[in-house]
Amino acid sequence: MLLVIDIGNTNITIGCLEDEKICFDARIATDRARTSDQYGVEIKNMLEAFGVQLTDIHDCIISSVVPPVFNSVRTGVYKITGREPMVVRPGLKTGLNICMDTPSQVGADRIVIAVAALTKYKAPLILIDMGTATTIEVVEPENRYVGGVIIPGVRISMDALTSRTAQLPGISLDRPGKVVAKNTVACMRSGIMYGTAAMLDGMIDLIGQELGHESTVIATGGLAQFIIPLCRHEILLEKDLLLRGLYTLYKMNQ
Repeated sequence: MLLVIDIGNTNITIGCLEDEKICFDARIATDRARTSDQYGVEIKNMLEAFGVQLTDIHDCIISSVVPPVFNSVRTGVYKITGREPMVVRPGLKTGLNICMDTPSQVGADRIVIAVAALTKYKAPLILIDMGTATTIEVVEPENRYVGGVIIPGVRISMDALTSRTAQLPGISLDRPGKVVAKNTVACMRSGIMYGTAAMLDGMIDLIGQELGHESTVIATGGLAQFIIPLCRHEILLEKDLLLRGLYTLYKMNQ
């Protein structure tokens, strides 16, 4: 089995794949204070919870957007598996032509998602990842990664709203009823959910106008399942882009 790990700002996604089949995927909280030993034990326990033994792991690949945590996780993986993980970083073969001012500054998670999407869909693509931040990436024909947008994520926006206002409570991300709501909680839920959906629809329109053509739009990330059904545009939900992208990158660079 291949152990794949993506270190995000809020969660670390852990999964195992064998012959392109996802055996499991799980998440643990990203904690900058944890040591490599603590991460090693937690990853080992997570594997065993899903019936995977360390002897089943033949290799590992890691992507990260949190440098302070990356070394702890990588060392932890080495301690429990005895293998040095492959790392998503500049110099790795991706199959992308990254047309950015500074290609090395493109987040590893954004590269992974683009690689995964291109294994199933043809460019032009608009890729939406709804995690701690909401990112939008644009991949043009000939696999040209031409740029994108970074927006405060849904939970960041919600936390900012509740922490900076005296009378607005925390809310859950349940599907809102009507846009025009009748109480404070429903008003907040409408604003967060429908507001984010309207923002995504508007950004897709603006990107289409700038590019001069329509694109296939794909969304992933933990919050996408709540927001995308509220959008006007046809947006395809792909839950496992990160895991499949890491698997694809590993195979390309093995």
